[in-house]
Amino acid sequence: MALASYSRLLTVYKLTWSCDSLFRFGAGVQLLSECLKNSVRFKSLDHSSVQERQRQHVARGLPKLKPVAGVKQTIVVASGKGGVGKSTTAVNLALGLVVNDPSKKVGILDADVYGPSVPKLMNLKGSPELTENNLMRPLVNFGIPCMSMGFLVDETAPIVWRGLMVMSAIEKLLRQVHWGNLDYLVIDMPPGTGDVQLSITQNIPIAGAVIVSTPQDIALLDARRGAEMFRKVNVPVLGLVQNMSVFQCPKCLHQTHIFGEDGVKELASTLGVEVLGDIPLHINIMKMSDLGQPVVLSSPDSPEAEAYRKIASAVVRRLSEHSS
Repeated sequence: MALASYSRLLTVYKLTWSCDSLFRFGAGVQLLSECLKNSVRFKSLDHSSVQERQRQHVARGLPKLKPVAGVKQTIVVASGKGGVGKSTTAVNLALGLVVNDPSKKVGILDADVYGPSVPKLMNLKGSPELTENNLMRPLVNFGIPCMSMGFLVDETAPIVWRGLMVMSAIEKLLRQVHWGNLDYLVIDMPPGTGDVQLSITQNIPIAGAVIVSTPQDIALLDARRGAEMFRKVNVPVLGLVQNMSVFQCPKCLHQTHIFGEDGVKELASTLGVEVLGDIPLHINIMKMSDLGQPVVLSSPDSPEAEAYRKIASAVVRRLSEHSS
């Protein structure tokens, strides 16, 4: 009797467990069905509205853009890859802006913390003095005030810093420098698309970016990444500069496209921007740069200097178009 009762209880228990399992299984199927329906409904939402909500969410977490004191417009000169002549272009662009319109006041900020080049290119040495408000005074040559990490460390000392220290240095170079009143501040950016680029573009308003590249395919890949990065952070790309485009033999005058031909022009067409100018591969540019005598001033009548002045004119025109 007890055995029969135990057997019945065991059978009832098994049936109950089976029904409960089936119930849970059915609920799971129903839940999965609801999830799939919701997924379909979600996919049917307007994709642009989803992107807009994401953009607003990201924007809430970004710092507000605060202009550099005394600076009307900031221009960044960038490249995805090092060694393409970005710093030389930045210096000659700044000088070209002044040569084209002597009434304009232009400054240069060297934001390449690990490899500052502006002190050499502008023939400047020394440490900045401090104002009464403990702001650093830029060093000046050719009428251009300049600020660089190269003024704050020994010329041969390697800068072995982690990201947070670099960010702190960039903040000081942006906010703790007495620039006076400038029409244009040209920022020589480091190569790549890393922390420094994001820190600058997310802290100060940028009027436009100039991308420098050689026509070589490997350089163009990184130049495109640089242009796309500026677009993502809503910085207008003013255009591309094709550097080292052609070499002309000084003896026979034969022209050779050492790094390829028209690669930057093709990239500009793909990106929907214009080519601001074409700089030849010329020994005079290299010699004058190493001497700290930028070619725009040292050889004003040369084709190389004229090429930089044309780029400066194109930059001013593009800035005017964007502001209007």
